[in-house]
Amino acid sequence: MITVGKVQILKIERITPIGAYLSDGTDEKDVVLLPEKEVSRNSRVGNEIEVFVYRDSKDRLISTMREPKIQLGEFAVLKVADVTKVGAFMDWGLEKDLLLPYNEQTMKVLKGRDYLVNLYTDKSDRLCATMKIYPLLKVGAPYKVGDWVEGYVYQINPEIGAFVAIDNLYHGLILTKDANSDIHCGEKVHARVAELRNDGKLVLSPNKKAYKEIPKDAIMILTKLNESQGFLPYNDKTDAYIIKKELDMSKSSFKRAVGKLLKEKKIKITERGIEKNGK
Repeated sequence: MITVGKVQILKIERITPIGAYLSDGTDEKDVVLLPEKEVSRNSRVGNEIEVFVYRDSKDRLISTMREPKIQLGEFAVLKVADVTKVGAFMDWGLEKDLLLPYNEQTMKVLKGRDYLVNLYTDKSDRLCATMKIYPLLKVGAPYKVGDWVEGYVYQINPEIGAFVAIDNLYHGLILTKDANSDIHCGEKVHARVAELRNDGKLVLSPNKKAYKEIPKDAIMILTKLNESQGFLPYNDKTDAYIIKKELDMSKSSFKRAVGKLLKEKKIKITERGIEKNGK
């Protein structure tokens, strides 16, 4: 049986001017089209090829030899390509972007930002993304208190904290008291396991021993200053997303590093941004 949303090996049943029709070999009537532009010249009837099956812009089954960034039931961090009246569309590596319906969003998403999603099929058998992944995550992660883990923030509740998908698989939580104010959905975090709860979920702490990160972050800022002729257009008003994207650090880490460099008189702050002293 041909499965929507999965990479699978199918057999060429026939080749036509518009492309090759593929089947799983059990039912010649159950076929899916591989468009002509993706059919190689040496393809022959009976050949087996690996393809991904999805639906085109007219909801017709179609296959592609492109590898998607996510498959049915999987988690992946995808970038929002556009936001429209029907929802957001995410880049998943195929010609047709993937729909993230409004009712599957846990917050207002922004074009150009990354978010952790799961791929599912809706009632019409169409592939869609969802940010509502809490019930899909597992407990019992193979970590102990003190271990460092990585994951993506997929939801934020101001009263509870930031929900993290550890290894895109397990439940994790950064409590509000430990969460940086600039943590946002889609952000990758590196945190220590602070507590193993009785329900198998992990409480995380990204702020412990934060002072150890200051030298590294300060060096990063100085390096960027040297590469940019002694000036960077960032300050306290710069959006946290830009800081993360351009400097690979949180805004709170940025502030700590800037404070250290100011104290050491290596930089000065202007209305335009940061300038290196003696540049």
